[in-house]
Amino acid sequence: MAENMIELRGLGKTFKTSSGSVTALEDINLSIGEGEIFGIIGLSGAGKSTLVRCINYLEIPTSGSVIFQGKNLGTLSDQELREARREMGMIFQQFNLLAQRNVLRNVTFPLELSGVSKTEAKERAIELLRMVGLEDRIKAYPAQLSGGQKQRVAIARALATRPKVLLCDEATSALDPNTTKQILELLKRINRELGVTVIVITHEMAVIEAICDRVAIIDQSHIAEEGPVSQIFSEPKTRIGKQLILGDAGKNVEFGERKVRLVFDGNVSQEPVIANLVLACKTPVNIVFANMKEIDGKSFGQMVIELPADETERSRALHFLAANQIKYEEVR
Repeated sequence: MAENMIELRGLGKTFKTSSGSVTALEDINLSIGEGEIFGIIGLSGAGKSTLVRCINYLEIPTSGSVIFQGKNLGTLSDQELREARREMGMIFQQFNLLAQRNVLRNVTFPLELSGVSKTEAKERAIELLRMVGLEDRIKAYPAQLSGGQKQRVAIARALATRPKVLLCDEATSALDPNTTKQILELLKRINRELGVTVIVITHEMAVIEAICDRVAIIDQSHIAEEGPVSQIFSEPKTRIGKQLILGDAGKNVEFGERKVRLVFDGNVSQEPVIANLVLACKTPVNIVFANMKEIDGKSFGQMVIELPADETERSRALHFLAANQIKYEEVR
């Protein structure tokens, strides 16, 4: 198993406001391995952006510690902290490019701040712009670029100082689905070819499914659950996990009287489960929600079905599911 690149131990962050203290994070414990793509997902206001800013110490935690490559960031001098931050590139939802600088000079900017010579900075920038597919736009200005192109420039800029970690804070939220797919593929390639650890902060489960190895769900300042994406997707344990994965249906299934959630774990997903159930049990079934995904070449997903009110028919259907080793849970 890869060594941990980042460890968060008992991390907490409280903000003082005119109306009192607000807890943004409380007792966050996470380990992120070297070279993995790790996702942090939660609803708006859950604490995601505060967490990512604590990871690189743009926000100083109120409690706990951030261990980066074996070093506690809270014990470093200002100079050592600046050096550590250079090893953590960051990209944002709104790109944050410098409007008065062209593409090339946007990418060379962090290198200039680091004291790199102009010649070396230009060579590095061109190398990175070639990697992100923008070597033909080096003289263009941000206003002349599409959203996807701006994010590619931002990624190249974040990689300029050869960071070990790339922090992506809602990096695809402002992009259309097709462009989002392209940016996620680029991040996967950067992770694969450069060995950069990627941390993805998002509110979209589709982003997590497309790119991440493991995921942590943050809810009301706490980590609700954490684990491999395939496991969390197949069997979310918490209400917030089910809501994020099932979407709007996840909010409603809690209130049904006769609903059952089926889990497809890569083994039975190709079988006509519902057709077999109806034929075997002579029981009508109403499909309320269904969602299937390909993860690591296997099919995962879930389906919420509504069974008849008749207890005999209902019991017959549940017995069929159990006898055929189909994972399910009743939801109310």
